[in-house]
Amino acid sequence: MAITLNNGFTMPIIGLGVWRMEKKAIKDLILDSIKIGFRHFDCASDYKNEAEVGEALSEAIESGLVKREDLFITTKASFKKTILTFSCSFYLWNTDHGHVLEACKHSLKKLRLDYLDLYLVHFPVSIRHTGIGATGSPLDEDGVLDIETNISLETTWHAMEDLVSRGLVRSIGISNYDIFLTRDCLAYSKIKPAVNQIETHPYFQRESLVKFCQKHGICVTAHTPLGGAEANAKRFGTVSCLDDPILKGIAEKYKKTVAQIVLRWGIQRNSVVIPKTSKLERLQENFKVLEFELSKEDMDLIKTVDKNYRTNIQPAKFWGIDLYA
Repeated sequence: MAITLNNGFTMPIIGLGVWRMEKKAIKDLILDSIKIGFRHFDCASDYKNEAEVGEALSEAIESGLVKREDLFITTKASFKKTILTFSCSFYLWNTDHGHVLEACKHSLKKLRLDYLDLYLVHFPVSIRHTGIGATGSPLDEDGVLDIETNISLETTWHAMEDLVSRGLVRSIGISNYDIFLTRDCLAYSKIKPAVNQIETHPYFQRESLVKFCQKHGICVTAHTPLGGAEANAKRFGTVSCLDDPILKGIAEKYKKTVAQIVLRWGIQRNSVVIPKTSKLERLQENFKVLEFELSKEDMDLIKTVDKNYRTNIQPAKFWGIDLYA
């Protein structure tokens, strides 16, 4: 099951995110996920496990387990100049906004790939460059994120477009952009963003942003489709939607886990979901969300649990500044 992007390429509607995955476990995790049926992998330079992901993908391709053209790899470039993409998706890190080409090539080398399926701008902010492949978040003397003011998002985007022209990347997109920044990107872009990857889940539905993106041909990907669950509860002290009594009731009705209900809800919103797990049984459960469908009545019921509640990526905790203010 896949979504056709605005440039004609298709993107599997469910993928596996590798954020916070232990390096030693990634190889088996990716090989197991491919055997289950996953073809979409979401990576980022900032995750600091590109080399391990690349090793696993290389083995899968060389052994004949899967063909490269059947994979979708995404990576992100942080405005620190970092980029990765598979289905594989990849991201440009925040320190590399002024070094987009070099960051992309660096990621491709680590991933052992000739091209990325999707490359995303990780955050709409450029910070002090600390070297290609270095994905830290340098702070200034006041302990606040050291933001650069001489590189615009428009400049970064045009550098992203150049990657497409060079054949290094098939699709480019944005991540953590609100409606206003997305609108601006549409206005100055020659190549429209194919994807906006955002936090969205039943407790943070962001209906206005989702509808705006879809209206303008931008695919929405949910990078925290389960609300972060235990991991974010420990990291940020947040509450998980997986404990919600209404969602639990729906899960009982369908004889599914709450996580499966939440992922299926995301898919039926016509968004891509990239849940993270390191457990084989959860991988299998997650992929089985393609085997059932929620009724309109239950989709409408899930709308009622929205709390406008962000559980992930709370910059003020680490960067001394609230980028969402």
